[in-house]
Amino acid sequence: MMKKMEYAIVDIETTGGNAMHSRITEIAIRIHDGTEVIDSYETLVNPQKEIPDAIFALTGITNEMVREAPIFDEIAEKVMEMLAGRIFVAHNVNFDYSFVRHQLKESGFDWSAKKLCTVRASRKIRPGFPSYSLGRLCASLDIPLNNRHRAGGDADATAILFSRLLEWDLEGEMGKMLKNNAQDQRLPPNLPPEDFASLPETPGVYYFHDREKKVIYVGKAVNIKKRVASHFTGNNISSQRQNFLRDIHSISFEACATEFMALLLECTEIKKLWPEYNRALKRYEPKFGLYEYEARNGYRYLAVAKISRFQSCIEVFNSEYDGINLLLDLRRQFEIDSRFCNFGSAPLNGQAYRADNADWPEVRHHNQQVENALEHLRNTKQSFGIIDKGRCAEERSCIWVEKGHFYGMGYLAADIPISDPSEIKEYVTPYQSNHYMMQLIRSYAKKFPSKVFGLQRKGT
Repeated sequence: MMKKMEYAIVDIETTGGNAMHSRITEIAIRIHDGTEVIDSYETLVNPQKEIPDAIFALTGITNEMVREAPIFDEIAEKVMEMLAGRIFVAHNVNFDYSFVRHQLKESGFDWSAKKLCTVRASRKIRPGFPSYSLGRLCASLDIPLNNRHRAGGDADATAILFSRLLEWDLEGEMGKMLKNNAQDQRLPPNLPPEDFASLPETPGVYYFHDREKKVIYVGKAVNIKKRVASHFTGNNISSQRQNFLRDIHSISFEACATEFMALLLECTEIKKLWPEYNRALKRYEPKFGLYEYEARNGYRYLAVAKISRFQSCIEVFNSEYDGINLLLDLRRQFEIDSRFCNFGSAPLNGQAYRADNADWPEVRHHNQQVENALEHLRNTKQSFGIIDKGRCAEERSCIWVEKGHFYGMGYLAADIPISDPSEIKEYVTPYQSNHYMMQLIRSYAKKFPSKVFGLQRKGT
């Protein structure tokens, strides 16, 4: 049994899902002394904004019901009186806590408290239930739940659940949860603590999964455990963050030898899985490409155009300007007639040329010039490897680039000699390449030339 202290068991109803843009419409507080409820307070609250139809359908609270109710400013002092010096307890505590703290701050009260989540406590003390939502959990434990989705009814059920948990907590789990720096208290409500506990403090990639085991976020880290923990700290009350935390039901990970390998793995996994909450890498996707095609007249054309998922291109660019400059260089270097080059959005010279025009180049000669230009591009794309430290002293990590494209990465035993750089290819797992990843690899190779094998440099 925990030592004697008092708890404020709180439930609120609101106009929406996040404290920044939504408001409290009802609050209920039950003061519990560790044995029973000793005091109680509840009231409707005028949110000073319309209650959406979806919220009315869930709670039954109408705009008419709250029109004459006090605004939060008018009850803030009473709420503070009930909460001061007590442990803040709620089912999915971070939701209720964020609203109450935000609205108290708006009313001029700088309040914070230790928190205890009955979702997390129930998972620890009574594991194995299919669902830990308040309704499902009360049904499983035969706890009466009247006036569901009203603050008073939910607070009463949570108070009964809390009393039961105190009785069942023979291992002192709730006492551990209340330690000042207890990481468990900051974890998302649906995340099993053992998932976080199993994370290594090494470089790698971590995956957040939803209820259906679908990956919703991929991240990379120098220290996986520390980076994952950082997602769960801070007081950001935006709807995006609150939805994100509620959607996390499990974590998996892939350890990597270096931060650089973790970065590459993160890139390829995001490209493959395209998780809901990964948005940052979209801006690194190239927008333009260099295309080659043969027209009905038998002549080969080169063109710079926006990338299409239905067409393969020879080269990709971050900007149309970069693509045009490359095409201009190829045209000058290989003396390609400009009428067979499409520079960006410009039309193909604006007119339909006939193949028998007297001033046109001979078709075989022209097509060979285009082929020479493309061969030049192919030859500039070198194959090389990068060998770095491994995940332990007995191995090394390796990355292979095949003709200018990231081919794959993996590990080999530290005592395996590499006489030919192409041998590295035998030890890697193939991954899909993209433009951004090759930018990262070229930058890394330039920064750490001693780790690069097989790259021919100018002047050597």
